Amino acid sequence: MSTSRVRRPRLLPLAAASATAALLLSPWPAALLIRAVFYRGAQQLVAQMAPYSPEVTEHRGLKYQNGGTRRLDIYLPPGQTGPVPVVFWVHGGAWISGSRRDVAPYLRMLAARGFAAVGVDYQVAPGARYPQALNQLDDALCFLQEHAGKYGLDMSRVVLAGDSAGAQLAAQLAAAVSSPGYAAAAGLSPTLARRQLRGAVLHCGVYDLEAMSELSGILGWGFRTALWAYTGTRNFSRTKVADHMSVLAHATPEFPPVFICGGNGDGLTLTQSVPFANRLKSLGVPVTRKFWSDDLSPALPHEAQFQFSRPEARAVLEDTQVFLHSVLGQDGVLPGMSSARPATDPLPRPST
Repeated sequence: MSTSRVRRPRLLPLAAASATAALLLSPWPAALLIRAVFYRGAQQLVAQMAPYSPEVTEHRGLKYQNGGTRRLDIYLPPGQTGPVPVVFWVHGGAWISGSRRDVAPYLRMLAARGFAAVGVDYQVAPGARYPQALNQLDDALCFLQEHAGKYGLDMSRVVLAGDSAGAQLAAQLAAAVSSPGYAAAAGLSPTLARRQLRGAVLHCGVYDLEAMSELSGILGWGFRTALWAYTGTRNFSRTKVADHMSVLAHATPEFPPVFICGGNGDGLTLTQSVPFANRLKSLGVPVTRKFWSDDLSPALPHEAQFQFSRPEARAVLEDTQVFLHSVLGQDGVLPGMSSARPATDPLPRPST
């Protein structure tokens, strides 16, 4: 007994030192911790959205790579009469977590409003590093193009969309599609042509990695860890990868019309979403903003657009619908939808 009492205190400093060394040498331990926290948060948001999620036509679990394991889901409007325009949604999760299932209720709501809503999985870090996720997303777009007839997709009208890290990925794809020079510099070969890309929907995203490196507190630590895992470099802010990911610096006047949103309690809104919206506006890009005043209480946190227990989230969906109709519609009716069916449907009441 006396021997164990002597040894135990000596083991504690050793264990602490080992844990500290692991955190300093690899992003894996912290990334797995953050992933677990994000998973719980995602499940809570899915539960908030589920009561508002309508029944639509679904094609789920489609493999989009030859020999690959990544999958996507397609949600189609129940009143579909022909090919309908596509909203290609990239899920968030700080590049190290997340799933297409996290946004499934939201995509069903979009499909009920007349759009083909696509949710896609991509391999997350640290198991995959930049630019693997972008290449996989492009593979998914290629799959959709090749199977457009089978699933009733109008790939001549596409909106790239995403939340959080997914918004960064969607914005980077949009920059590559709209700027061949940037695509070549970043080593990207986008499947979409500029004429196909009609808009982008960007919720609470990241567009300037140098500003991310200056964040403090738990938010700063979490994003720095995630970006270390994704870029492969602990001091990522001065790397070529960080430059390529910083879409704010590479957007051109050819960038598609944008709907951009961020909560007043989200630390990324003032450092990322607002500056990016201002930059796009200065380039002459049509920008639809959805921000709130500082005095809104309780404040809207990160991913607030999915918190359907709050009226602000439901309003964001309606505004997103209006934006999508404006960039994808034609003569007041969305392609592929019967003219007798309204192009906008009311938000369903939650089930009791």
